[in-house]
Amino acid sequence: MKVRKIPMRTCVVTKEKCEKRELIRVVKTPEGTVLVDPTGKKNGKGAYLKLSSEVILKGKQNKALDRALECEVPERIYEELLELLKG
Repeated sequence: MKVRKIPMRTCVVTKEKCEKRELIRVVKTPEGTVLVDPTGKKNGKGAYLKLSSEVILKGKQNKALDRALECEVPERIYEELLELLKG
C-alpha cells in the first residue's frame, strides 16, 4: 500500500513548517480583496498562519501578513481569524 504524501506549508509568522490542515490560509484575490480561506482552494496569492491567538496577534503586530500578501490587510481579517479560532 502506498504511503500518502502529507502537504506541508510554512507559517508566515513563526516560519515553522506544519501540515496544511493545521494552518489557516489567508488569500489575496486577483481583484485585490483579502479573504480568510478555510477551504484552502480559493484563487489568488495565499499565506498560511497557525491557528493560535498568540500567532495571529503577533502577525498583526509585526505585519507579517501584509508583507506576505504584498498589501494592507484589513483589521476585520484578524477579527475573523480570532472568531474562527473561538468557534
